[in-house]
Amino acid sequence: MTRSSQPALARFEAFRVEMKVVPVKIVLYASDERGARKAADAAFDRIARLNEALSDYDPDSELRRLCAASGPGKAVAVSDDLWRVLRHAQTLAERSQGAFDVTVGPLVRLWRRAHRLREMPSDARLDAARDLVGYQAVRLDHAARTVELLQPDMRLDLGGIAKGYMADEATAVLRRHGLTRSLVDAGGDIALGEPPPDKPGWLIGVAPLERDAPPSRFLWLSCRAVATSGDSWQYVEIDGKRYSHIVDPRTGLGLTDHSCVTVIAPDCMTADGLASAVSVLGPEQGLPLVDATPGAAALVVRAPDGRTETYESSRWKHVPVAAPSSPSPTGASSMNGAGIASQEPG
Repeated sequence: MTRSSQPALARFEAFRVEMKVVPVKIVLYASDERGARKAADAAFDRIARLNEALSDYDPDSELRRLCAASGPGKAVAVSDDLWRVLRHAQTLAERSQGAFDVTVGPLVRLWRRAHRLREMPSDARLDAARDLVGYQAVRLDHAARTVELLQPDMRLDLGGIAKGYMADEATAVLRRHGLTRSLVDAGGDIALGEPPPDKPGWLIGVAPLERDAPPSRFLWLSCRAVATSGDSWQYVEIDGKRYSHIVDPRTGLGLTDHSCVTVIAPDCMTADGLASAVSVLGPEQGLPLVDATPGAAALVVRAPDGRTETYESSRWKHVPVAAPSSPSPTGASSMNGAGIASQEPG
């Protein structure tokens, strides 16, 4: 079949709220609506199944069952999906020297309470939670594919990596249905397939530091992934000080530097985890971590004292920037909680 005789591709969009609160948007190009809907439904079903395995909120999830069943001397066999995410998480924990750490669950729960009550956690509560945190206390048996938590009462939280994995897996489902021109936006973690027809890529707006500001710039991207981590939407002020929902596993405290980290990587799980790690590490330590990750690039914007500072990784200068006139007011736009806008010109 020649290029001119190939069926025309139309744009389709689907939206659901998965993981109870996370908006998931799928945009794809297909030759018929029935095939597009079938593929999108299959991708959403895959995300729902992954949530059953990876959720920290669902008391019946595989992750929560692992935390309840495991302990010193009690290794637990896990599914392929949970194994892949934990293996990736542990590797990143080692590379970031604990700035990324999925054992941070006890501290996350403490800060969720602080956000609700607008009240600083007590020193005693912080000390008790910190005692349960440490990625070194997670033992992975690669031969048996089992996980052993070496301290009692540990609680894992995959919030800094699971959405990226879900976006990757949803994209893989679309690809198996023969639909390669796709965008999956899982609450700000965006996995991109091949570009829309006759476009150089998907037009992605980079998250601004402030929640009500427009995207700071636009990029043309395809066959890549983008993730943003920051406190533009989720923070609490206590005694005049701003604390992010992002917790430093090493100190037990919410971050206070008011930052926005955007990471581009070959896959969304990598982008998601790196964005979280760089937020904790800061640009001086975090950007070398990005530079050491093949194919990754990052932009950090922060205002620790009210003065905006911008930092770029070495590969950021190679990211294709869209001309200022590229974004179209008639194009589809989705602004999510993390502050990334995804657009395609009309």
